[in-house]
Amino acid sequence: MKKLSLVALACGLALFTASCGQAPKVAEVGKLAPDFTLVDRQGKTWTLSQLRGRVVFINFWATWCPPCREEMPSMQRLYTMVPQDAFVMLAVLENDEPARADSFASKAGLTVPILLDQDKKVWPTYGLTGVPETFIVDKKGVLREKFIGPAQWDSPKYLQMLAKYLNQE
Repeated sequence: MKKLSLVALACGLALFTASCGQAPKVAEVGKLAPDFTLVDRQGKTWTLSQLRGRVVFINFWATWCPPCREEMPSMQRLYTMVPQDAFVMLAVLENDEPARADSFASKAGLTVPILLDQDKKVWPTYGLTGVPETFIVDKKGVLREKFIGPAQWDSPKYLQMLAKYLNQE
């Protein structure tokens, strides 16, 4: 009986050790941003790695989140201020109904692409703790900034931060 228990313990330990090495890759500032492919509400497919050469603003949000709704107008203003040949803004809807997002976008006058992560594959690779969370990816595909919580995205503070990445070669 002791031998059987030891064998079971050894097998369990081996499985535990093997599974520890298989932790999912999570986005880290200073490293390449995890690639993803998602479809927006108009049916356009967006693949992060194909956006190299432009600064990418990725915002995870939901309509049921008051801070998310509050920051959206400033995101829209930012979106219209920065030339789209140098800048891409993606609003990734998380844990929400697409029809609600469409209704909210229509009422708020949003033209920012709204992408769906219905299979919840992107959420864990970015290590999200909630919404809103925003990530800034530079022209080379490196994650440069991570913001937890809402922001006034068209304020001088954030415009200056974005200009730093927009002006990089």
